[in-house]
Amino acid sequence: MIVDKAIYTAGMRQDIDGDISDAFDLARARGDCFAWIGLFEPTEEEFDHIREELKLHPLAAEDAVSAHQRPKLERYDDTLFIVLKSLAYHDKTSDIELGEIQLFLGKDFVVTVRHGPGNPLGKVRERLEEDPEFLKHGPTAVLHAVCDEVVDYYGVVAHEVEQDIIELERAVFDPRAADVTENIYSLKREVLEFRSAEDPLIPVLQDIVKGRVAECGSTREYFRDVLDHLLRVDGLVDAHNELLNSALTAHLALLGKQQNEDMRKISSWAAIIAVPTALAGIYGMNFKHMPELNWIIGYPLVICVMVAACTVVYRKLKRNGWL
Repeated sequence: MIVDKAIYTAGMRQDIDGDISDAFDLARARGDCFAWIGLFEPTEEEFDHIREELKLHPLAAEDAVSAHQRPKLERYDDTLFIVLKSLAYHDKTSDIELGEIQLFLGKDFVVTVRHGPGNPLGKVRERLEEDPEFLKHGPTAVLHAVCDEVVDYYGVVAHEVEQDIIELERAVFDPRAADVTENIYSLKREVLEFRSAEDPLIPVLQDIVKGRVAECGSTREYFRDVLDHLLRVDGLVDAHNELLNSALTAHLALLGKQQNEDMRKISSWAAIIAVPTALAGIYGMNFKHMPELNWIIGYPLVICVMVAACTVVYRKLKRNGWL
């Protein structure tokens, strides 16, 4: 569906009262303005009208509806097609949900298509409209603002993930905590999804910063700041992945140590119990001529021997740290 639509002349907004076609016709006729159409999860039928009006390449139009693309920048004739991955972080479950933002940029138009709950673009539009001088740069100003919003939220998510890792590390080294192996794997999977969103965006911004995208010539310096933020986030994501690997290794080592201690305790008690079991087995044999059977002190003597032998074994095992 269409979330918002407007024409911008010299950075100033002019609402569109009629059909979208009228907006595009007006932008083409004036030549000093551009139309910005914002859509949210459009159907194929809804997007067909825009595709026909702007003569968009069928492959790009198909990508806009399906929304399963990696971050990328492609050129179709005079139109730039940019894909960004948006994020939505759920604090209760520490889940990271991936969305998608696609932009079609031409000389006198920009179409933004958003999929998923992450990074609503309403605030981006409001912020740009409060800065008409920057909005005078045209569609590339919109591209910069959207990239800036997405990358800034990457930083927020990176901070939240860091807090989750700190909590996991505390649980790993807390002897009273339950097994957190599944939690570590779950968070590691979320970090890998995070990386799949931010890492492919780096070469896209690098192409813009290095001047390989002529349309962004007037805003290239602004994209350099966005790229710096993205590289910082990329370093944090790498660090988070390494921390989770270390936490998993430490956790498995501690679990192995605990299992070894449990096995040693079980073996120690088995050794202690083996002493009276052996003596009872000997005196449980049904031979008629056993010299101790007629002793008056035979029974208490054997009991004392059992207790003494078990005590000696227990003390030795305790001294060696097995109990």
